[in-house]
Amino acid sequence: MHCPHCRKTLSLRNPVPTVDVIIEINGGIVLIERKNPPHGWALPGGFVDYGESLEQAAIREAREETGLEVRLLRQLHTYSDPHRDTRLHTISTVFVAAATGEPRGGDDARRAEIFQKGILPPLVFDHTRIVHDYLDTL
Repeated sequence: MHCPHCRKTLSLRNPVPTVDVIIEINGGIVLIERKNPPHGWALPGGFVDYGESLEQAAIREAREETGLEVRLLRQLHTYSDPHRDTRLHTISTVFVAAATGEPRGGDDARRAEIFQKGILPPLVFDHTRIVHDYLDTL
């Protein structure tokens, strides 16, 4: 990219916007097992597409990774620690959503399952912190 005024090459290094979704269903929350590194269990979520709102991205990512149609209930928090994702600096806005049905893995998710809120597997990224923050709001 070049500056339109001086034509110098610009190197933009901005954080990348992402979303994560805590899907409440049958008294538990939905987690996905990731197909791609880092492998492990995570909240459904992903990158915001250009021209897409955070809310649209959250609904799309939930559908793609769990097969569920979600209804966003509220925004929980935005997480911006530069080290939250070892791949690159991301800023994630987290939503709480409701859904019915049976989750099934799709897109970047090997599988999707409902876990009881007090019995969760180890989570990747900073998702353990996110879930703890969520549980503190209940």
